[in-house]
Amino acid sequence: MKRRALVKEKRGPGAVLKELDIPTLGPKDILVQVKAAAICGTDIHIYEWDDWAAARVKPPMVFGHEFCGEVVRVGQDVKTVKPGDLVAGETHIPCGECYQCRTGDQHICQDMAILGVHTDGAFTDYLAIPEICTWRLCRDTDPEIGALYEPFGVAVHGVLRHNLAGSSVVIFGCGPIGLFAISIAKTAGATQIFAVDLVEFRLDMAKKMGATVILNAAKDDVTTVIQECTGGVGADYVIELSGSPPAIKQGFNVLRNGGAVSLVGLPSEEVSLDLTKDIIYKEAKVFGSTGRHMFDTWYKTSALLETGMIDISQVITHRFKLSEYEEAFRVLVSEGREVGKVLLLP
Repeated sequence: MKRRALVKEKRGPGAVLKELDIPTLGPKDILVQVKAAAICGTDIHIYEWDDWAAARVKPPMVFGHEFCGEVVRVGQDVKTVKPGDLVAGETHIPCGECYQCRTGDQHICQDMAILGVHTDGAFTDYLAIPEICTWRLCRDTDPEIGALYEPFGVAVHGVLRHNLAGSSVVIFGCGPIGLFAISIAKTAGATQIFAVDLVEFRLDMAKKMGATVILNAAKDDVTTVIQECTGGVGADYVIELSGSPPAIKQGFNVLRNGGAVSLVGLPSEEVSLDLTKDIIYKEAKVFGSTGRHMFDTWYKTSALLETGMIDISQVITHRFKLSEYEEAFRVLVSEGREVGKVLLLP
């Protein structure tokens, strides 16, 4: 039996859809038939082959990591899922033995491997993954939504470390994870949600997801507006999802004294801050946030999505067959900022 798989065959731009053997399973592995996969910014790095990808990825390999699928076979020692279960995928593959893994922080394992970056990923018909990388879903979950549990969890982890009830929060960056963050902040009780981006398409979506004030950083005086809307105090919380150095600096500028910042976006260069003014004198609390806390974040993600408290379906803007991967990546790269989530389907 064979499978189709999108393979990063060699260093350089592009990828190839190939026919490969079905993976063999170890005792703690499961075989998943992929029902839907979503394209992440990481996948664009790999497809286009930039410096980030060149430093991390070793071709040939199958990439992609946001997915939902049905379990078709399990290894002899697997206990948490069975054939027929619908699962979403956890990206982190922890070692299970280091200090972080043994003290409840598997998501920042010292010897972390990432699905679809260091190991074969989800742009395929059939995927073999360790049991630790599965999250069982309700059987009636739409696979398109199931494929978004992983990126939605990134927003959950970054936002819900703060008590947002009755607070003001600024979301910098309104890509898909930023849009998820807005919906989570609204559900968590934030009374003022400022959405900041450079693209009107994204800001329009931000409004639909629950932002109370939308600000185009290229046109609006972001700092002045936030100061005015908060009575000159500044925002209680800042969630930085753009990775843009100017946005990061502005985030600290609009933060109130004693406020807190979650840094989720990944800058491509060093960022200089005035630590005295922006952090020390403000007694600002600063949190780095990566991925999802295993598995506290997943319980929260499931609760928010399965109960219908949050609807993320409108963030999906494009769907392509796996065989149409070239067009899918073209849309993301050329239209980029006027695109939400793009799915690859069997």
